[in-house]
Amino acid sequence: METNDSALNPEEMARARKLLRSKPKVERMWPVVAAAGFAAFCALAFATAMIMAPPVITEHVVESAPK
Repeated sequence: METNDSALNPEEMARARKLLRSKPKVERMWPVVAAAGFAAFCALAFATAMIMAPPVITEHVVESAPK
């Protein structure tokens, strides 16, 4: 008597399992790199704007203090 009493063909079952097995998902790196580049660009743009912007207060605090 055979050890495999199943009516299913083992080779075909192995093939079906292989076809049903999900392929490993490859993660893409370009969205992460793009987000990091955008964040770095924004940080540099805001830093430049803070350096180049005129001061908010144009008169000395001592001059505007009540006497």
